[in-house]
Amino acid sequence: MERLHVEVEQCQLNKHGEELCGDSVEVETCPDSTIVVLSDGLGSGVKANILSSLTVRMAVTMLKGGLTLEEVVETFVHTLPVCEKRQLAYSTFSILQIFNDGNVYLAEYDSPPAFIGRGDGLRIVPRSERTMDERVIREAFFSVEDGDWIVLVSDGILHAGIGGIWNIGWGWDRVGDYVCSTAARTSLASELAEEIAEVTDKLYAHKPGDDATVVAVRIRHPRCLTVLVGPPVDPKDDCEVVGKLLSAPGKKVACGGTTGNIVARILDRPITVDLTVHDKRIPPIGKLEGIDLVTEGMLTLSYTLEKLEKGVKLKEAAVKSDGSSRLTALLLEADYLHIIVGRAINPAHQSPDVPRNLALKHKIVDGLAQVLRGMGKTVKVEYY
Repeated sequence: MERLHVEVEQCQLNKHGEELCGDSVEVETCPDSTIVVLSDGLGSGVKANILSSLTVRMAVTMLKGGLTLEEVVETFVHTLPVCEKRQLAYSTFSILQIFNDGNVYLAEYDSPPAFIGRGDGLRIVPRSERTMDERVIREAFFSVEDGDWIVLVSDGILHAGIGGIWNIGWGWDRVGDYVCSTAARTSLASELAEEIAEVTDKLYAHKPGDDATVVAVRIRHPRCLTVLVGPPVDPKDDCEVVGKLLSAPGKKVACGGTTGNIVARILDRPITVDLTVHDKRIPPIGKLEGIDLVTEGMLTLSYTLEKLEKGVKLKEAAVKSDGSSRLTALLLEADYLHIIVGRAINPAHQSPDVPRNLALKHKIVDGLAQVLRGMGKTVKVEYY
């Protein structure tokens, strides 16, 4: 069975006037599972931040140390203090563990119920209640598959609107409706989290009355992308690198005019240039059957790196059809990337008229790899 890929993204809004968020999130990828912990510290500001940070860090540390989730929950129940005046927990928590085989365990303590869905609808996932030291823990055991999603939120999301544009809060049911519609028209966890956070901020009239956190989790089969950049130093390796490109799972990209011609020659298929896209800075793309995208080399890669470093979002890149935007979109979509770099030097890049950064192919590729890894993607770079 193919291992499912778990994509996790979070967005947070600080209570108006506070420098620190009283909610904390910790995400840990283990060999057998992905762990997500969300905690809401009582109150706001520094004290709340410390309480919630300790909670999520303790949870992840204990789980990594081999304790079961049941043992972690029991430890929290017996150690986390309760405010004597308000009879509220000093920090609430939601613990989500998604195993590689699709089995999931969810534990919730004084936190809003997680939204669990498939497509554009919520799934009804029964919770059982367990009382530990007079504290009620809601637990759920279920399974997920490709296309499922889970959204964890703190109270600040549900209360959005109070003191803002509504007299009442957004509420669990209305948040659920919005989560479903947004999940159906977006593909990335980041898009889902960002849109929920944006609406929350608007409902608060951009002055949140409480710390608000949303954690979006998407489960899917991994998306793979292989990019061939430049020809190998030894032409005898042409067939090997093209073979790796063609046999790789997922989508395929050839960067560079010479690279595209090598792939076309080995495939024995014609390559054409698409002149319908006009961009003064970025050279046109090519079309080659069997390859998802053929672009010019260093110039396109340089602009792509620039876009990624500026934080261009998938939805921004996806609406444009120039080579750099299309490559950016493919990189942002992928979970696992294999970049095959040919070390052959293009004589044109040795001209003094060419900017120095364009001549340093490996620096651009290393920059791309660094940015993509910072996004949580797995990147393998191979040189020939």
